[in-house]
Amino acid sequence: MIKSRSSLIFAWALLAPAILYVLVIVAWPLVETFRLSFTDASLRKVTNYVGWRNYDKIFNETFLTVITRTFTWTFFSVLFKMVIGTFGAVLLNAAVPGRNLFRILTMPPWIVPMAIGIFMWGWMYNGQFGMISGLLQRFGLVDGPVAFLAYGRPAYWATIVTDVWIGVPMVTIYFLAAIQAIPRDLYEAAWTDGASRWTRFRRITLPLMAPAIITMSMLSLIATFNSFDIIWILTQGGPSGSTTTMIIDTYQTAIGSKKYGEGAARAVVICLFLSLFCIAYFRVTRRLAATDKA
Repeated sequence: MIKSRSSLIFAWALLAPAILYVLVIVAWPLVETFRLSFTDASLRKVTNYVGWRNYDKIFNETFLTVITRTFTWTFFSVLFKMVIGTFGAVLLNAAVPGRNLFRILTMPPWIVPMAIGIFMWGWMYNGQFGMISGLLQRFGLVDGPVAFLAYGRPAYWATIVTDVWIGVPMVTIYFLAAIQAIPRDLYEAAWTDGASRWTRFRRITLPLMAPAIITMSMLSLIATFNSFDIIWILTQGGPSGSTTTMIIDTYQTAIGSKKYGEGAARAVVICLFLSLFCIAYFRVTRRLAATDKA
């Protein structure tokens, strides 16, 4: 009995740092944000309880547009990362001369500090001295300078391209590791049976990469949904709100306008969406695990 109690105390002692970390770094900020979302907290010293008023304010036509834009922005960014990352991993896994060099060349977008990479893209998007606009004019595709970040739709897609450029290396390396874990015997047997490269990719590579694709899709989705740096450095949510996502709108409300209560309500909505994503991910992975056991 004494030994069992000592083991229990020792186990709790080992868990104490992790529990303290979760309570202080994760749980307390979440609870405090949820509490503030029901107040009119601002720079004023007096904070009053306002019930669901902050949530009533945010669920209007403008914020619903922001939600839709956030989901579409996230969808296209994650989709392009997954597609480019998959085919990039397949190419890097191919037995070609200089394969190791190509693998190294995929890393700079991931290694370069994010802010530096974003500023570089901002320079390339510039209409007066940007490289992209200059090339378009040189080849006669446009008549004059093109300021990509000055107009709504071009700015929207410019932020997506930048996000994809930053995120693709990690996806590619992750998928490359997944491909290399696939037994070579399967490919050799398929090749012996006369299966084409596309058939081998469709029947062997993709099915066995499914867990890795689902996991990376979820990680990329969460990171992209919460992406702040790219949009803020390039456009700050403009022009005319065309690149304003939920995280940008939350920052502008809470920090820019000093409306902490309304900003907290927006943060709670973001947390709710991310929780739903995680629940969906756990259900899908559980179903895949059950299928593998069967």
